[in-house]
Amino acid sequence: MSRRWAARLALAAGAAAVAVLVVFAGLGSLVLMGVGWAGLVLTAAGGWWMLTHTGWIRVLAVLLVVAAPLGVLILYAAAGLLWVVLVSLGLWALAVSAGRAALVEDAPPGMPERSAGRPERPFLIMNPRSGGGKVEKFHLAERARALGAEVVVLDPARPQDVAELARSAVRGGADLLGVAGGDGTQALVAGIAAEHGLPFMVISAGTRNHFAMDLGLDRQDPSTCLEALTDGVELRIDLGYLQAGEPEGESEGGPAGPSEGRVFINNASFGVYAEVVQSPAYRDDKARTILEMLPDLLTHHTGARLRVRAGSLAKDGPQAVLVSNNPYERGDPAGLGRRGRLDSGRLGVLCVGVGNAAEATELLLRGSQGRGLTEATAQEVVVEADAPVIPVGVDGEALTLPTPVRCRLAPGALRVRVPRNRPGVPQVAPPMDWRRVRRLALTMGRVAAGREAA
Repeated sequence: MSRRWAARLALAAGAAAVAVLVVFAGLGSLVLMGVGWAGLVLTAAGGWWMLTHTGWIRVLAVLLVVAAPLGVLILYAAAGLLWVVLVSLGLWALAVSAGRAALVEDAPPGMPERSAGRPERPFLIMNPRSGGGKVEKFHLAERARALGAEVVVLDPARPQDVAELARSAVRGGADLLGVAGGDGTQALVAGIAAEHGLPFMVISAGTRNHFAMDLGLDRQDPSTCLEALTDGVELRIDLGYLQAGEPEGESEGGPAGPSEGRVFINNASFGVYAEVVQSPAYRDDKARTILEMLPDLLTHHTGARLRVRAGSLAKDGPQAVLVSNNPYERGDPAGLGRRGRLDSGRLGVLCVGVGNAAEATELLLRGSQGRGLTEATAQEVVVEADAPVIPVGVDGEALTLPTPVRCRLAPGALRVRVPRNRPGVPQVAPPMDWRRVRRLALTMGRVAAGREAA
């Protein structure tokens, strides 16, 4: 479908969504919308009270979270208009989907690729426990060795220093480093590769594989990543670095270097999430630990109070902070699921600070426009606290670091070797913009009509 027709379909479906409500519900359409908004408000408020209280208040909040949307559906059904609402919502979803499809070509181009020769002495580290045993399931070690790679499979019964393994391989003449494992292990070895200017290879054998997703790699079949050894291209991407404690010298505000602290390839998290995963009870009972700790953390009764500086942004007291190696896409309907590129030279910053039920409701209804969520980009982010040491989540790994913690970016520091053909190369649309969709549909239509007349 052409962009013109996608834009026209978006406008038509959006108009139809409104028309269905007006035609079949009449003046009752205003009541329907009011009831729906009221249900959302009550659900959001109940969710906030559930997270910030314990005891009987939490019980009542859970009941409200369940009863509010259920009550809305019952009211719609009793009025015989449930089907009208469902059809209208379906048309609206179609309108948004078509509109975003029409805007895809307005998105910036992907990361540039460079030709890459076949490595002579590739060295790969594989974690057999990652991803529920994907290394063994897909015979990754055997396949990699058949392609000429030296492979070290970690022993689950004996902890090994993967960074030292990578350094030893470099001393032995390795000309490529790679990892089949989780993002935390990927980050450690990526730092060694960047330090020595060697290409780095990602094998999507972890559980979530966020880094592999943003590189466009196949997360269902990690064996396809091995094609980078024989038919690969190279991407130059940024690396994030964490520096903990007071710096020895005065910071010049420039980019980080390849040996300046702990590397992160995805993100570093501070505040609520980092506090929870730091708890010894978290691994044994995640849900119960979260419910027990959140009330005090969200209301600042426990946990450090954070202060964040990122360029012109200054936030005092956010409950959670996420600093990412390149910003997450705002137009991604799945939320924090994907970064459209990894070479923008900017850190992404998300600060969440919600103080009451009203702000929680606004955050739910308005998303990034709500007062509780602050977005920014910067080349350096400084996280301070009223405590000398704070928990930090680095690519899913729980750490404890002295404050302040500085997050910096090293643009183009990592050479990543990936297969030439990758199934998941993202084509991310910009955020939905109805004015642009309307202009695209009408302007292109007039241009086409002019050509036909000529």
